[in-house]
Amino acid sequence: MMFDSHSATRIATLQAKLNKKLGPEYISQRPGPAGGPKLTYAEGWKIINLANEVFGFNGWSSNIVNITTDFVEYSEESRRYNVGVTAVLRVTLRDGTHHEDVGYGMLENSKSKAAALDKCKKEAITDALKRTLRNFGNLLGNCLYDKSYTQEVVKMKVPPVGDTPVNSACFLLTPM
Repeated sequence: MMFDSHSATRIATLQAKLNKKLGPEYISQRPGPAGGPKLTYAEGWKIINLANEVFGFNGWSSNIVNITTDFVEYSEESRRYNVGVTAVLRVTLRDGTHHEDVGYGMLENSKSKAAALDKCKKEAITDALKRTLRNFGNLLGNCLYDKSYTQEVVKMKVPPVGDTPVNSACFLLTPM
């Protein structure tokens, strides 16, 4: 495929944005499973906002390729549900470039089967969306898989809201 100089410049600019790493204001932590080390992640709405900034609100779309209920278990003893759901999602850019990835949602000890399925489907789709978007670059979450980076960025002070201009690249750290 041939690109004119304008297209090449646009692609280079987009790649430069995607190569940047997330700043501390985009990163959250929560306790790990079974008291393990903390998990570092970016919330789904923050990654969606970044994708809208980078690609434009109408420059990308997502489609659910597949969603599967892996299990629905009901305990007669506790009268509670355990549910697990897997989702495969595709993100497509305006130019046709796309990536797919898988996400998972699970809930244990739910009083309601419907509420458990609802929560698990949303969790699986959000997880798949974040995992798919990370394939486009560091800015959309791939940097969170670099343990040396996450160890340092979580130590940084998050700038107070209002101190940083909106839609500015100063929200982002340059690659290490």
